[in-house]
Amino acid sequence: MLMAPNLSDAARLHRKLGSIGHTMDEFNLFGDPDELQRRMAEFAEQMQSGQRVAWADNAIALAVDMTVAAMERIEASGNSDEQAHQIRDAMRLIFPEAVTLVREAREGLQ
Repeated sequence: MLMAPNLSDAARLHRKLGSIGHTMDEFNLFGDPDELQRRMAEFAEQMQSGQRVAWADNAIALAVDMTVAAMERIEASGNSDEQAHQIRDAMRLIFPEAVTLVREAREGLQ
């Protein structure tokens, strides 16, 4: 024969469920939605900042590599004055490109 639960069993069950709900409120997995949104925005900003730094590093490295590669290809001939003139002419062509890359990298960081 089935017996109906008495009032004390129902009260105990209610207290147990109430304490579980209270414990879950204290645990609060995600916290305040506004706080979560603020933290996610901060995280996204940090990621973007990291990407800007990486891009700037790559641009500066490219400028250096481009300058070194171009200077290594110069086959200066003649006396020292003529060689210096040839190197200066090459730098007049190469240097503005390298400066542009570095300038854009620096602007990307600001």
